[in-house]
Amino acid sequence: MMTSRAKYHLGQVVCHKQHRFRGVIFDVDAMFSNTQEWYDAIPEDSRPHKDQPFYHLLAENDQSYYVAYVSEQNLVADYSGVPVEHPDLSDLFGPFEDGSYPLHFQLN
Repeated sequence: MMTSRAKYHLGQVVCHKQHRFRGVIFDVDAMFSNTQEWYDAIPEDSRPHKDQPFYHLLAENDQSYYVAYVSEQNLVADYSGVPVEHPDLSDLFGPFEDGSYPLHFQLN
């Protein structure tokens, strides 16, 4: 049995290393848990390994807001102190404080 430990946490603001979008983590998969079709659509020379945490983000760039699914190897923590403006943030999180967003609900 393989185990992996997530480097980032729910509510944390992160940035993609290559595509330079920012987002807030709202879920974590211990290993890849998307479709094979999604995975195969990534160019082979830049496909991440499946045996690492993958993060669901409420993401934003200069043009839009969206949900992203990103491997841990492609993320870095964002310490800019600038809030993310994704319109769905208030559904899951409280107001931005100390560089992250507190959850609105209790996890099991």
